[in-house]
Amino acid sequence: MAEKDSMARVTIKIGDVFEVPMDEDRKKYFQVIAFDATQLSSSVIRAFKKRYDLSSSPNLSEIVNDEVDFYAHCSARLGVKLNFWQKIGNIADIGQLDHIIFRGTTDYGHKLGDEPVKISYKWYIWKINKKFVDVGRLTGENQKAEIGVVINPASVVHRMQTGEYNFWYPGY
Repeated sequence: MAEKDSMARVTIKIGDVFEVPMDEDRKKYFQVIAFDATQLSSSVIRAFKKRYDLSSSPNLSEIVNDEVDFYAHCSARLGVKLNFWQKIGNIADIGQLDHIIFRGTTDYGHKLGDEPVKISYKWYIWKINKKFVDVGRLTGENQKAEIGVVINPASVVHRMQTGEYNFWYPGY
């Protein structure tokens, strides 16, 4: 399965690796590992921790064997189109994905003028291409679940730079 955009003329496939500039002299990488039908068939990425000098050219194997920093849903194609990142290659062997858990809540968002819910007790979790499971309070291993909304490219880059997203989401 692949996403294709005629404007950017880039096809996104599972295993594609992307280079993301962090600042004037550093870069990081992520890899598309799935398309999640339970979340708008968006790309699921794993972002890697290591920062590289902008002038370096690590091989794909070195990149994808780095420690994973986080997982996220996003549109890899939109990120290319908006020049947030560029595809540099593909390593088809993505390994096991069954340990990845995402979380969502019905308390996300609020009406203009209303206070947002700071702590939610209305959580659901899921694994890639699996059904949502209502869990109520987020406890135990489920607290390690990644935020599962489809993240815009600018927010993905922000998390790669700072370790945090630049938007509000309820706590647990």
